[in-house]
Amino acid sequence: MSSEALRRALSDPGEPPLRPLPDEVAALLEQLAAPPRLAAHLRAVHDVARTLADWLEKEFPAVDLDREAALFGAAVHDIGKTVHPGELSGPGSAHEQAGHELLLTQGISEERARFARTHAAWGEDVGVEDLLVSIADKIWKAKRVEDLEQLLVDRLTVASGQSPWEVFMALDDLLDRIAADADGRLAFQARHPVDG
Repeated sequence: MSSEALRRALSDPGEPPLRPLPDEVAALLEQLAAPPRLAAHLRAVHDVARTLADWLEKEFPAVDLDREAALFGAAVHDIGKTVHPGELSGPGSAHEQAGHELLLTQGISEERARFARTHAAWGEDVGVEDLLVSIADKIWKAKRVEDLEQLLVDRLTVASGQSPWEVFMALDDLLDRIAADADGRLAFQARHPVDG
């Protein structure tokens, strides 16, 4: 049974307004009695990932993006923090593998469960979807990671035929606009308790 605090984290409109998590993810968080702060964080990252995906599809239609997978990944990337709740307010990476395993035990395919592992460790071998989730997990709070952003610029440059500079400038502009609302997203997350 989920707590009232978790239900509020899943339904509070937020300021700026945050879109809801996919029903499947909200139900899973309720089933796991997830901490309200985790639900709030997942909503913030998922909302930013939707903005990134909308932009990608509009500006770079030649890029092969599995939108549904990316948005699901953003919505569950930190689900391992239900197993390692100390990592909600402190450092740690144990939630990454734990989240991957948890999703697999819940019947989620490897293709979708992988985001729990890949959101914090990216490289040349990850897909555009993984990079989108990783960037959303940083920029929601206005954190910029040059190496991560460059990986996405490289992928978009190859797919679009645009110059790296054009792609960089377009992405940089978008990330600046997203970062401008970071204080609101941080305040939204802080309004929801770590404990249910």
